[in-house]
Amino acid sequence: MGLEALCTARFSGKTCRGKARLETDELTFRGEHKLTVPLSKIDSAKAEGGKLVLRFQGEVATLDLGAASSKWAEKITNPKRLIDKLDLRPGARVAVLGVSDPDFLSQLGERTEDIAREKPKKESDAIFLGAETRAALSRLGSLSRSLGKNGALWVVRPRGSPAITESEVMEAGHAAGLVDTKVVRFSATHTAEKFVIPLSKR
Repeated sequence: MGLEALCTARFSGKTCRGKARLETDELTFRGEHKLTVPLSKIDSAKAEGGKLVLRFQGEVATLDLGAASSKWAEKITNPKRLIDKLDLRPGARVAVLGVSDPDFLSQLGERTEDIAREKPKKESDAIFLGAETRAALSRLGSLSRSLGKNGALWVVRPRGSPAITESEVMEAGHAAGLVDTKVVRFSATHTAEKFVIPLSKR
């Protein structure tokens, strides 16, 4: 999940107060005036006197973030890759079911070769289930039985889709006897929710 803060921003000769949010691939500011900057377009991000100073495409934007400005600058200049946010150790036993995102699959292949494509192996460290509609959630109960005691079941769903909502994913995960622990921006179009076996049942 990204960082967010209420702050004063200055850009394009304008100054206003609003909410800044740092996501995996972009920084946004929403107030009287709006700003969206893809991280790939940022030339530099520095913390200077309690301010985050961004330089991008010949422009400069300043966010008054106080002590947090250093943390924001670090995350922008040294962003975590998706595979690191998914808590996967090298050589992990993984199953990928219905997820075809090429960037994810490429990063996963760098981390482990133990990848099942049709049926998860017993004691899996991670299972990724692509859920484009709520019907896919019926698989959570059976899939959870293939998890190792410290394994994670990730539900990868489209963001903002009426075909499957966050509350439906949470309800299905809990009904399968799991607890939710983390949400990750999987891509520009998808979100991933992490479920694990409760500590009392491991």
